[in-house]
Amino acid sequence: MGGALQGPPMKLAATAEKSAALHIRQAVRADVPALIALDEEVTGLAKPKYWEEIFDRYGAPRRQPLFFLVAEQGGRIEGFIVGEVRAWEFGSPPCGWIFAIQVRPTTRLAGVATQLYNALCDAFRRTGVKKVRTMMARNNQLILSFFRSQGMMAGPFIELETTLE
Repeated sequence: MGGALQGPPMKLAATAEKSAALHIRQAVRADVPALIALDEEVTGLAKPKYWEEIFDRYGAPRRQPLFFLVAEQGGRIEGFIVGEVRAWEFGSPPCGWIFAIQVRPTTRLAGVATQLYNALCDAFRRTGVKKVRTMMARNNQLILSFFRSQGMMAGPFIELETTLE
């Protein structure tokens, strides 16, 4: 899987600043501290144990269609995306699920998230799935706008929840 996702480095949109090539690749264990720091920079919350566990599930090489991709530019991780193929939940045929996407605030609007999204969708296509899904908080306008700009819209399922006392 790792080699299939690598290819020629992708270029960011032209800017007034000199920009290095953006490279999308499979995350490796050595990336975890940078991923933790990036998430803390964006969310304001330090969650090292959480991201260690996520890497152990999605980043470690295995046969299941799990993906943890990073966007690296000039030796620094600018963003990441995590996803998997899930099959037959609630009668749904296999589809790709995006579990997380994060881009450094100073890199937003440079196409990093779109390139990560496209790389993950390419990986999903190689597994044979034809649909991609995700779930987010209703009030997260930034991520909602991003996914809508990628052509995503409300799907056939409704999330329901209750509070357990």
